[in-house]
Amino acid sequence: MIRHARVLPVLVLAPLLLTACGSEKAGDPGPSASASASASAPASTAGPAADPGPGELASRAQAMGVAPELVYVTEAPGFTLAQQSVGVLGDDGFSATWVDGETNALLRLAVDRGTITAVTCPEQPVGDMSGEHTTCERDGGAWYRTGAGRHEYALPEEGHVVRVSAETDAVPRDVLRVAALAAHRPDAAETDALLPSVEPAPATPVERGDLPPYGDGAPDNHVDVGG
Repeated sequence: MIRHARVLPVLVLAPLLLTACGSEKAGDPGPSASASASASAPASTAGPAADPGPGELASRAQAMGVAPELVYVTEAPGFTLAQQSVGVLGDDGFSATWVDGETNALLRLAVDRGTITAVTCPEQPVGDMSGEHTTCERDGGAWYRTGAGRHEYALPEEGHVVRVSAETDAVPRDVLRVAALAAHRPDAAETDALLPSVEPAPATPVERGDLPPYGDGAPDNHVDVGG
């Protein structure tokens, strides 16, 4: 006996086909959708070059003969660093000068090893002017010192003293105090601006106009007739 196959109605087949083929949850992208999204995502861009780190400070300072721990930087309104003034002080200390662009007044930052106390303060001249009388006044954690037409704020640190000085008539005390309290160890960007690079500058070839373009390149010492 021949059996006739039963044909399921279309309304019954449709849910079965959807159940068999659509195993993912509604709204979840399949593998192909994820790959497409990844391909269309923008590539990340590299950030700016990093500033010199603490190792850069050490190498630059040591190349100058300065102890890295004695390198400080400061700031005051209207004053900018005189780059040519940056250098070594004493054995391995540090010194730099800031200039007021309008008045040409100078602020000198000096850092050297040593200490300063109520006993030794009057014995230490202001601005390296030996033989001058020095007065000392305690101002918070610093010493305000005057002598030889100059005044100075001296801040004792561990094993060294940070000094910011100027001519008394050129820089008011409040400006000097601001610069002294602003003195701090330089960060990476300040190191880059403060200390010269240890990389030697590329040599510039010297062009001589008396070298002929042929032969062995010896100078042209030809003497005209009668010469």
